[in-house]
Amino acid sequence: MMRSLILLAVLPLVACGPKPAPVPPQKLLFDDFSYADPAALTRQGWTVRSEAGWPGVGGAAWGGVGLVDDPEHKGNRLLRLSAQTDGEKTQQAQLCQQRKFLAGTYAARVRFSDVPVSGPDGDRIVQTFYTISPLRQQMDPDYSELDFEYLPHGGWGASGPTLFMTSWETVQLQPTFKPYVESHRERGNLAGWHTLVVQVKDGKTVWFVDGKRSGEHGKASYPRVPMSINFNLWFIADGLAPAKGLRRWEQDVDWVFHAADEVLTPDEVEAQVAGLRSKGVAHVDGVPASSLPSPCNM
Repeated sequence: MMRSLILLAVLPLVACGPKPAPVPPQKLLFDDFSYADPAALTRQGWTVRSEAGWPGVGGAAWGGVGLVDDPEHKGNRLLRLSAQTDGEKTQQAQLCQQRKFLAGTYAARVRFSDVPVSGPDGDRIVQTFYTISPLRQQMDPDYSELDFEYLPHGGWGASGPTLFMTSWETVQLQPTFKPYVESHRERGNLAGWHTLVVQVKDGKTVWFVDGKRSGEHGKASYPRVPMSINFNLWFIADGLAPAKGLRRWEQDVDWVFHAADEVLTPDEVEAQVAGLRSKGVAHVDGVPASSLPSPCNM
């Protein structure tokens, strides 16, 4: 039983017209992942997943999170998620921020891939930017999740490259998977850089891809509890290609942004990010910490 709808946006543009006022630091998370050492991620509230479990291939290991130089922009650094499989041994990747985000504007600039960086092609893989709360029980009434999920080889009823944008009301994982969601999709090849934006305010979520409004979801699937901000890269369990040999996939992230309780347009997000970078601000997190547990396991 699913209701349909979905998400996102691309590279920084110079906005015309009046410059938007900066978001107050106490309402802002911004990270451009310019760290020299991946250990710095932990110091800034990020967790690299190591716990086995949902989603993806059963028994898969988790890891594959690093930082690399941007080959297109000298001096810029990128967060890189790497996942690999040989059909028997699989490693997936996930990075989680603390669980303290609810209403406001979420955005990230991400690079999707349509082919592996090495090895044979054909696996059905999921490349994401999303927010989530823990699932305390099956059909948890307070469960909250918002997803941008790009499937370059299709899946979930899509035959070709598709970006799914999904707001979750609740879900049953076992014994039979039953999602209760509002979801929409954008079909077509999205390899390359894209800016994804979702506005969460007053009972609705509004999704943008590369500055264009993609869809809107309503109150039934609106987030009810604070969530963490996450990125992950994983293989669909029944979607591994029959090909032999190791294949490796990558997803890059340039920056992530959240303005708590503020509704910003994609152009305003780009202007805020450009303003922070012009001042040499590589990281700011003024969103108050919460006492809620912040697992990195879904």
